[in-house]
Amino acid sequence: MNSSVTRRTFATGVGAVLSTLGIASSVLMKRVSAQTSSGHNSADQNSMAPDASGIRKMNAEGKPGGEKDVIMPVIVHNGLIYVSGQGAHDTRDAKEWTIESHTAMVMDKVKKMVEIGGGTTDTILQLNVYLTKIEHWDGMHKVFSTYFPHGGPARTTVAVAALPGDSLVEINCTAAVARK
Repeated sequence: MNSSVTRRTFATGVGAVLSTLGIASSVLMKRVSAQTSSGHNSADQNSMAPDASGIRKMNAEGKPGGEKDVIMPVIVHNGLIYVSGQGAHDTRDAKEWTIESHTAMVMDKVKKMVEIGGGTTDTILQLNVYLTKIEHWDGMHKVFSTYFPHGGPARTTVAVAALPGDSLVEINCTAAVARK
């Protein structure tokens, strides 16, 4: 017990000294510089380069998000990809909507966002599915399962009172960056 307290005290002291001297930030900047110059072309460097905190915030086209963007569809940090809630945003007449068509639209968007972040459907770790009616579960699950031929991720499905953007389903997820 004494040795762990001593190690903790030592690590805290070293961290404080490094922080005071600014060494931690220079080490981080060298790591970022090495990551962006390790084989990525210049177009990749712009969209793949993290900010000083190591966080990459990207829009739906995979480009770095702007200062005025309130919600980022894709954020990559520490090898994880966070995809914000994706909805169908169906412009057809509501009488034409089906849970199957909305689930396919939303899963295609989720797949695209995960790929923008550097993952695949096989690297999706967890999804949250929001349905406007719990009765849509069977139709959603039927389409959902076609996206995971190698086994699906952890998933939570809940019914909610309403969803924004003319959608019967909304899905957000967390995925791992694929190893190259």
